[in-house]
Amino acid sequence: FFFFFFFQAEDGIRDLVRSRGLGDVYKRQGINAEYMGIMRPLTEEETKAFYKKLAKYIGSNIRFLIDREDEDYVFRFHKNRVYYVRAALLKFVAHIGQDELVAFGVCFGKFTKTGKFRLHITCLEYLAKYAKYKIWVKTAGEQAFVYGNHVVKTHLAKMTENTPQNAGVVVLSMSDVPLGFGVTAKSTIQCRELEPTGIVAVNQCDLGEYLRNEDNALT
Repeated sequence: FFFFFFFQAEDGIRDLVRSRGLGDVYKRQGINAEYMGIMRPLTEEETKAFYKKLAKYIGSNIRFLIDREDEDYVFRFHKNRVYYVRAALLKFVAHIGQDELVAFGVCFGKFTKTGKFRLHITCLEYLAKYAKYKIWVKTAGEQAFVYGNHVVKTHLAKMTENTPQNAGVVVLSMSDVPLGFGVTAKSTIQCRELEPTGIVAVNQCDLGEYLRNEDNALT
């Protein structure tokens, strides 16, 4: 079976995201129901909230995470976090108690107490690979960004053409190293007339979080 989710993009274009039924993957991999309690599948509501947030950055490219050609990967829920896991390895978590399991796979983010989903810096590799829009900062602006600051016009080197306002963007160095991600405060066209200290993109997450939030990374 298949689930179809539609998201209204900022520019008014609808992105179609096709999600192969997770149960389908488990059956074909011979994964027993006893493994479902640890790192369980996302509920329909959790899936919608998660995909909506992810689509803000990579749009319909979500399909490349779900329908991979090499092998099956699935998204799993554990302690309010969503993990991206190779399906063939799920059987190994059956030998670990649910309370003892800290993490498994790549953490894409966490659900808040109000049910909203927040992407974590740990998913940056995938966001950078499939992002619709990108911003490159000058060398002088790299440190400012990874210290938690927003991207300002004076630090902007270039950005994806026709990037709209309020779009999810990945921030990179001039050598194409992903530094984090954020949301555009101005469109590409608006940035041309922006003052040097004007904010181009609001910092949502950056590599500096590995140090700033080290004590709370897994809580």
